[in-house]
Amino acid sequence: MIRTCPSCQTKNRIPAARLSDVGRCGACKATLPPVAEPLEVDAAEFGEIVRSAKVPVLVDFWAPWCGPCRMAGPEVARAAAQVAGRALVLKVNTDQQPELAGRYGVRGIPHFVVLRGGQVVVSQAGLVRGAQLVDWLGRAGMKPKATAA
Repeated sequence: MIRTCPSCQTKNRIPAARLSDVGRCGACKATLPPVAEPLEVDAAEFGEIVRSAKVPVLVDFWAPWCGPCRMAGPEVARAAAQVAGRALVLKVNTDQQPELAGRYGVRGIPHFVVLRGGQVVVSQAGLVRGAQLVDWLGRAGMKPKATAA
């Protein structure tokens, strides 16, 4: 995966297994925070991330023409920001990746799947709030948020 450094705008190649980690920019050595936004992925990227993720993965199966999917977008983005470093959030466009949708039994969208170690922990269709998405990730073994002392 390619991540852009927020300090110097250099593109950095990040292994899928490290997307939830804090890293360093190869050019300016600034801190690269863990991914805090939903990642739009294709089948190859999806497979690589799900196989190598050390944290739970939330997948939002959606399509651009779907009104409820567009309504879910901000909730998914809020959840991704809230779980940065403790989980990953992927978006799969079912129009572009129908084989992934079929593999996970997606019959209606939006459809959310939470995976841990490649295994389905939660699978549910319909519009849900970001808090519910975060709760599902917690049930999948996401570590609690660190609190300041």
